[in-house]
Amino acid sequence: MTSVKVRVPAKVNVQLSVGPLRDDGYHDLVNVFHAVSIFDEVIAEEADTVTVRVEGEAVDQVPLDDDNLAVRAARLLAGRAGVTRGVSLRIRKTIPVAGGMAGGSADAAAALVACNQLWGVHLPPADLMELGAEIGSDVPFALLGGTAVGTGRGEQLRPVEVGGAFQWVFALADGGLSTARVYAECDRLRQATGAKVGWPEVNERLLAALRTGDPKALGPELANDLQPAAIMLRSRLVRTLDAGRERGALGAIVSGSGPTCAFLVESKEQATDLAVFLRGSGVARSVVTAEGPVAGAVIV
Repeated sequence: MTSVKVRVPAKVNVQLSVGPLRDDGYHDLVNVFHAVSIFDEVIAEEADTVTVRVEGEAVDQVPLDDDNLAVRAARLLAGRAGVTRGVSLRIRKTIPVAGGMAGGSADAAAALVACNQLWGVHLPPADLMELGAEIGSDVPFALLGGTAVGTGRGEQLRPVEVGGAFQWVFALADGGLSTARVYAECDRLRQATGAKVGWPEVNERLLAALRTGDPKALGPELANDLQPAAIMLRSRLVRTLDAGRERGALGAIVSGSGPTCAFLVESKEQATDLAVFLRGSGVARSVVTAEGPVAGAVIV
């Protein structure tokens, strides 16, 4: 085998509850991940060294050195498995860069799956999940896919039963937001307002809506503790969220650390209608529709 192609999905956080800042600089989270049908592809080919090239939008924002999470994933797997060969990674990006949809983590997950196959390492999924958690908190979910509750830093996953497909519209913004910067702004806002931050807990009403596949019940339960910080750093997001709500979205939320805005709707027809409206309203760089949940990183 000289080439392996892996497809990996974006995620939206239908609940992101952020606990107080820990001594190690992280936060305890309750993070309900939901994989959606916006995909990156990672193609791994035999090579003497580890290299990466990227195709698609905003590629100038993607590092091509050891800061690239896919490169880090390949190097980590090689080191653990005693592999001395290299790999040429080609990433075809559709997931927004620095958009709050875990595109970098998705690429790392895809690189783990691709290199595991290419090099004949054959580590089981559980071992790949452990390696993924060393790279980033969102990587294990990109491997798992579907819908899951993440705790700890988000890397400890419990799959969630989902009773049907949910329809989404995503408004993509110009430029990205640094996840670290958004978390820092969240901490600053909490300190400035004297907010008392407790231990995060999963929203049982949200889980019930997922289990029954009821978008009308799910919409009002969408919640993201990072949203105020993202809006503080990118005030134009308010206009985007308001536009979606006014057009009838069942729920509107900043995805993860932003700046992508996610809108839950009842049907594919309504998704198309909202997408057309948002494109015409000038509140986003581009708009895409998607469905969830979908599978995690898979060889295609």
